[in-house]
Order: sequence, then structure tokens, then C-alpha cells
Amino acid sequence: MELDVRVGSKSLAITIADPFRLDLDSMVSRIEAFCASQDAKSSGLDIRGLLPKMVKGIAGCEGGCPADAQRFVARGYTNFKLAYIEGGILQAQAKTECGKDISLRMFPDF
Repeated sequence: MELDVRVGSKSLAITIADPFRLDLDSMVSRIEAFCASQDAKSSGLDIRGLLPKMVKGIAGCEGGCPADAQRFVARGYTNFKLAYIEGGILQAQAKTECGKDISLRMFPDF
């Protein structure tokens, strides 16, 4: 899986080698450092809680089962606007504490 984090026109790509054993500490640290480098504080956004839910929404859907992703989008998650994009892609968008837009897109491996 691949996670693309965007703040403004800058992006950070994070490869998720094993979606069933996430290294959340490392992922969240990288995202927070990236946001800080773009003067966009990510505090107030539950990125740590969001990432496992995004993975669960699309992991194992290689046979074409977007139902979990669609249910996740329908339920929503805190202050993120969620979208399911054709092809099994999940997107979460929010505003940072300082008003900058942040977008996280998770791409499946199929």
C-alpha cells in the first residue's frame, strides 16, 4: 500500500509494506515532521486513529470489495472529510490548526 500526504503543493509518500502490522509511531512521526516543515501543525487531527481505519477500509479488497471503504466513508471520522475514489483509493481531507489543507490518500496494492 502507499500513503500520499499533501499539504499545499508539497507531498510525502509513505510505503506501507505490511498493512496488517502498521508502524504507527514511525508513520505518524513522519507525517507530523512533514506537516511541521510546511508550517502546518497537525495537532488536533487524529491521524494516529485515522490510519488504521483507512488501512482496514481497503486492505484485502484485491478481489474488488470496496464495501468496508464505503461504510467507513459513510460513517465518517472526526474532523476529516472522507471520500472513496474508484479503484480502491481512500482519501481523507481536513484543515490543520493554522488553516492549511491536508490530504491523505491511501492506495491499495492491486
